Formats: sequence, C-alpha cells, structure tokens
Amino acid sequence: MAAQALDTPDLQSSLVALLGADRVVLDPVERHAASADVYSEGATCAAVVRPADTEQLAAAVAYTTRAGYAVIPRGGGLTYTGGYTPPHERSVIVDCAGLDRIVEVSADNMYVTAQAGVTWKSLHAALAPLGLRLPCFGTFSGARATVGGGLSNGALFFGSARWGTVADSLLGLEVVLADGTRLHTGQRALRSAQRPFYRTFGPDLTGLFVHDGGTLGVKTEATFRLIRAPTHTGYLSFAFGSLETSARALSEVARAGVAEDAYVLDPLSTRQSVDGADLAQALRTLGAVVRGGSNWLQGLKDGARMAAAGRDFGAHDVHSLHVVAAAQSAPALEADLEACRALAAQCGGTEIPASMPRAARADLFPPPNGVLGTTGERWAALNAKVAHSDALALVAEGEALLARHAAEFEKHGIWTTRLLIALSNHSFSYEPVFRWRDAWLPIHRRAADPRHLAKFTEPLPNPAARDLVHRARAEMVELFARHGAASNQIGRTYPYFDRLEAPAAELLAALKRAVDPDGRLNPGALGLGGGGSGLPA
Repeated sequence: MAAQALDTPDLQSSLVALLGADRVVLDPVERHAASADVYSEGATCAAVVRPADTEQLAAAVAYTTRAGYAVIPRGGGLTYTGGYTPPHERSVIVDCAGLDRIVEVSADNMYVTAQAGVTWKSLHAALAPLGLRLPCFGTFSGARATVGGGLSNGALFFGSARWGTVADSLLGLEVVLADGTRLHTGQRALRSAQRPFYRTFGPDLTGLFVHDGGTLGVKTEATFRLIRAPTHTGYLSFAFGSLETSARALSEVARAGVAEDAYVLDPLSTRQSVDGADLAQALRTLGAVVRGGSNWLQGLKDGARMAAAGRDFGAHDVHSLHVVAAAQSAPALEADLEACRALAAQCGGTEIPASMPRAARADLFPPPNGVLGTTGERWAALNAKVAHSDALALVAEGEALLARHAAEFEKHGIWTTRLLIALSNHSFSYEPVFRWRDAWLPIHRRAADPRHLAKFTEPLPNPAARDLVHRARAEMVELFARHGAASNQIGRTYPYFDRLEAPAAELLAALKRAVDPDGRLNPGALGLGGGGSGLPA
C-alpha cells in the first residue's frame, strides 16, 4: 500500500477487512472508554484493535502506521499517568489482551515465556503447581494487570523488596516495531538460538524496550527467569510514631535483604484499608489465609490470628511497616524475621498483629475494585524512587509541599495518603496519593465489580477539586525531578526526555528514529514526539 494519510472510515473498514469484525471496536462509546485511564481522558481513538495473535498484531501495526495513524499499545488499562491516552483522534489503540498464552515453562532451565496479554495472576497460578515462581511476581493492581503493560511501565510490588522490579528478572522479548517487523532480544536474537535462557550476550537490546511506555515497540512476548517458590513464609507488622521513623526502618530492612515485601502505610491508608473492606471480602481473605498456609494446621492458625485481630489491625493511628519474609527452611525464615524485628526495634517500632501483610499475600490478585477509593472517591498517585540515603530529604520536601496546600485541600474536599515501598536493597519509593470526590471516568464504572460499585453513588462533577489536584501533582512532579528521582509508569506525567543529558537524549532520539521513523508509536509518551523527529512534542 502506498504511504498516505487515509480518512478514518477508510482506516476502520480496512482494519475490519484485515482482522475481522470481531477484532475491531468501532462503537464510539467503547472507543471513548478505551481512550481514558484512571486519571484522565485522551482524544477518542479512531479504532481499537484486539489481535488474536502476533501475526495479526504485526499486520495491524504496519497497516496503521503506513496509513498515517498513531499506534497506542494498551495493557490492563490501570495506569494513571496518561500512558495510553491518545494525543489525537488519528490514533488506533492496540489492546493486547488477546495475546494471553503461556508459551513455555521450562523447569529444567528455570524460565517461562508468556505473551504480553497474560496477567500476573494467571502466570502465578500456572507456575504454582510446579513449585515455581517469578522473583517479583506481580503488582498491587489486581487481576487485570498484564505482562506487557507491566514491562512498559515498571511493574513492581510482590517480591520487590528482595528481587526488584519484574524487569530485573527479564531474559528477553519479542517486540513488533512500527513497520510490523518482529524483533527478538536476548538469546533468541541469535539465528542459532535454541532457548531464550540468557539476556546479555552482547549489548543488552532487551533493556532498550523496557519501561518505554510503548514508544519504541509493541511487546508481544516476554521470557523471565524463575525461582523455586519459597516453602516457608512469615509476616510482621510494626507501629511507628512518625513517617520519618517508619521510613528509616523500611530502609534498614531493605538494606539487610531479609524481606520479600516491605512497605509503609500512613494512618489514613490503614484505616481506609480496614474500614473499607466489606464482610464478604473479609471472609474471602480469611479463607485464602487458611488455604495459603504451609499446611492446613498452619493455615488455620494464621486464619485464627487474623480473625482475632478483626478490624482492629492495631495501627489505626500510627504509621505501620509491613514485612513478608520467605525462605526454603524454617530456620532461615526465623533468622530473617528476627533480623526484621531487631531493625524495627532500633528505629523505635513496636510489633503489632501482622494481619495486613497476611491479607495482601492471601488475596494477591483481587478484582480491580481499587480503581475507586473506599468511599467511592477518585484517586491519583505519584511515585519517586531515590537512593536510601536521599529518602528522608525527599519525603520531608514532599510532605512540606502537601502541608502548604492543606487549607486549600480541605476547602475542596481533597485528602492525601502515602505508601512507601522498598525496592530491592538499593532503592526507596515514596508515593503520595491524592483523593477527592468527583464524577467517575469510564474505567471506574467498568473495571470495578458491579456489586462493589453498587455500594456507592457516583459523585457530581468537581472541576475545582480536579484542577487543584492537577496543579498540586504538577508541583510534586517538579519536586521529584529536582531530586533526580526515577518513577515508574512515566507515561505523559513525568518529564523524561527533556531531563536527559544531551548525549543520552541524542542516543534515544536516534533509536526512536531507527525503530519508528515517522513517530507513530505512542507519540508524546516519555516526552518523545511524532513526525520522525524523536524530539519532545
């Protein structure tokens, strides 16, 4: 086909002819819904394509870019940084949910290959009967979060205190470039390769396509290394009198490498997590705690402890540090737990019932009801990753910024919560979350379980609060940039390209031109524009 800019009806009919009517969404309501994330709405895309396999995806990408339209890859749809919100209507969203096959599990070579639409939930479930697991094995986003979306946006949480992000366990990728070319990275890039068991034979091409927001290519397959699932798991929680002391303890636990999960909740986060849980969810979680014990007796004991703690998690008015430790033997687990206790005590922590981390691990991948807050409010998070030695200064400045807005926030009904996360032994994550009552976006009405949604009445539009949140977020993002912080889910929220040193920016621009010469892949994400310039939009 000659390169030319087609009219939208021509594009739509051609995509239907190429993929089939069941693989192309043209309904305006559905297109509008697919063009919005948890925080904002983009321009309504011209079409949504849902390829059944990599061949269909490559054909759709090649046709769309030649027709002069942007290609916007979309995973589970739970981002809040504009990562897949179209910058203009001449855009086609590529929904990768149909690429949901686990291609290979090799217990002999300790790797797994999965397509981009596979969820962390289904991948974890497939590996568990084999006694295998990913090192970092999922996000806090729930059942819809996918492999492709996570690798585009820096997925982390379960296992991250010890193992880092999911990308830290990545061995290789299959990526579709703007012209439809299928590119392999890692060992599979070799013509004679038999297995995708290694990542860095030669330059690390895999790393080029990680955390790129889909601006360099559309991920279709990923291979991860595996570990044998720990046979013993333990839980601890500690109360602290301030965010600072809890942050110190989090860094100490992270540096020691004695936990798989380690995170801090502020008092309001804890209260909302506990008070917002309904009875049915509490019973499901209790059942999962019982089933998840190392044996039935241990499961019953864990369930009894959780039931005894009830809704009083012991940390309603304090900052709470929650830890999950895991090992292959009972003595090794107990040594790690004792190390955590000692480190928390040194920072002034008091041990409390560990119901929170037990509940989180027992119900790893719940329905995405968390797209709304526990009172039906909207929310928008930000995050900044810094070295442990820089964490307290970042947190102090962030809290000072929030304090300066406190009166205005109260006037407009805005409140904030915080989440601190240990990311391996070298990185600390600070995550303030803005919450306010406002009319819902399409994903709020569609992602949450209908029975959960029925508990709330949708608020009226609240543009004044929304604008204030937007301004405060922009100030916080600028603060993060001044600290040289990293962030995951960069999308269109965090400055990236224009913050790079000149040699790095020039290299990235050259790479963008090489793989996407006309700038059709997710233009605007990461600060990369279209038109083949590779420069900011």
